Amino acid sequence: MMQPQSLAATEGTSLWFLGTLLLVKATSETTKGAFGLFEQLAPASFATPYHVHHAEDEAFYILEGEVTYIFDGVHKTVGPGAYVFAPRDVPHGYRVSDSGPARLLFMNTPAGAERFFIELSEPAASLTLPPPTAPDIPKLIALASTFKMDILGPLPGF
Repeated sequence: MMQPQSLAATEGTSLWFLGTLLLVKATSETTKGAFGLFEQLAPASFATPYHVHHAEDEAFYILEGEVTYIFDGVHKTVGPGAYVFAPRDVPHGYRVSDSGPARLLFMNTPAGAERFFIELSEPAASLTLPPPTAPDIPKLIALASTFKMDILGPLPGF
């Protein structure tokens, strides 16, 4: 049986993921597989690779900053209060504006993809952005494939 859960703003497992700070708010274990939920703090100009999820949908809610999303080559820039939905099997990615940082929530449903983010991360030493480091692209691509994701390359148009 699932248990009610409540986490304060700074509660949750804190991770450094590809130059961002993640706070894990919900996982498959805490939602009986319904969804995974993260809060992310991303620096100015941070960009995800262009990628596609084959096993889950992804939703975003922008809390602070400005983010440009790209779906099948179409760019859409959004700010605080915006909601963005990325259905499975649709290539997508996002980039934080140069004036960043940005803070957002993202949810994967059903749960499972959160393991990808956790496995590719390291424990955060503090609730701050990590020191800049180059991503391990071969590890990212290999791990993505085990979670039914394809890394398609850098974001087009940036």
